[in-house]
Amino acid sequence: MIEITEMARTAEVRSPAVRRKAMAAGKAAVAMGKAAASAASQAAAATAADPRWARVMARDRAADGQFWYSVATTGVYCRPSCPSRRANPRNVTLYDTPAAARAAGFRPCKRCNPDGASWEAQNAARVAKACRLIEETEEPLPLAGLAKAAGLSPSHFHRMFKAVTGLTPKDYMQAHRAERVREHLAQGQSVTATIYDAGFNSTGRFYAKTTGMLGMTPSRYRAGGAGEQIRFAVGQSSLGEILVASSRKGVAAILLGDDPEALVRDLQDRFPRARLVGGDADYEKLVARVVGFVETPQIGLDLPLDVRGTAFQQRVWRALGEIPPGQTMSYAQIARVIGAPKAVRAVAGACASNSIAVAIPCHRVVRNDGSLSGYAWGVERKRALIEREAAKAARD
Repeated sequence: MIEITEMARTAEVRSPAVRRKAMAAGKAAVAMGKAAASAASQAAAATAADPRWARVMARDRAADGQFWYSVATTGVYCRPSCPSRRANPRNVTLYDTPAAARAAGFRPCKRCNPDGASWEAQNAARVAKACRLIEETEEPLPLAGLAKAAGLSPSHFHRMFKAVTGLTPKDYMQAHRAERVREHLAQGQSVTATIYDAGFNSTGRFYAKTTGMLGMTPSRYRAGGAGEQIRFAVGQSSLGEILVASSRKGVAAILLGDDPEALVRDLQDRFPRARLVGGDADYEKLVARVVGFVETPQIGLDLPLDVRGTAFQQRVWRALGEIPPGQTMSYAQIARVIGAPKAVRAVAGACASNSIAVAIPCHRVVRNDGSLSGYAWGVERKRALIEREAAKAARD
């Protein structure tokens, strides 16, 4: 009993000291917590202020391959375009290489595969495979079959195909079929043989489709367009002389130059076996509408076009049509947009083959450094068009 009492007294004597130690330890823990919170806040602020973080928040696919980021709470590192839920910047660290993220103890994200090809490259590869399948198969392929070959749902595949090529799968099939028809007829193959080589099951379907594809009947196209009627007229614009020519399908040429006779000769070279007919008063009204469009491209050209070209050329020309007035893109950028990043020279060739100036805006394509390259109707006209559109866009 005496020993217990002594122990109690000793505890009472020591208790103030114990309490002081406990309080000191608590204060130290609070201070450490505040310091850690302050450091985390500073790190979060630094991440949020880094311009790369804005690209992560935007899931910018153009940033893929330029940097990577890790998330402490998940233990993974990702590419900037990763579709996973956006992370808190206090948990994020940015890296210049994936190796640096791995060295810090993070593993690659399974959703965005940061060590593999980018989503853009993967999609381009899938679309390229689908295009080869279309080109190697005589019969039209259903959307479901193409999507299955790409390992995607039909709706997802349709969106992806159009985003990469600028054409729907159906439009691409029709353009490729038209190219095969043109090629076989130009080689002198009979119309009957062409019907089946191009994958048509009946003559009725062939004639119903190909007149729209070719702008004339197959037999006339086989004869080099002999007898096709092309109406034309020459007008004046601020860019000089302008020749507008139309087939039954729509506007087939808009040519710019300084000499009306030279423009007519150019038209004859482009349609060597067609019958050229000068336009009447009604047709001159159409030319006036085209001149108004050339002067102010932003208003658009509400007229049907007779666009004649290969499937590749039409992919390029569709991509050109997506460039807003006042903006430009390089040939390399157009090649990437259509899913053919190595086809820069072919893109330039498609631009040079364009017969419909301004309506197919090949003037909006420049070199990688922004300088002007060649233009079928003169570099100075190209410069004037770009400057005019840029000034109008700035005012708007």
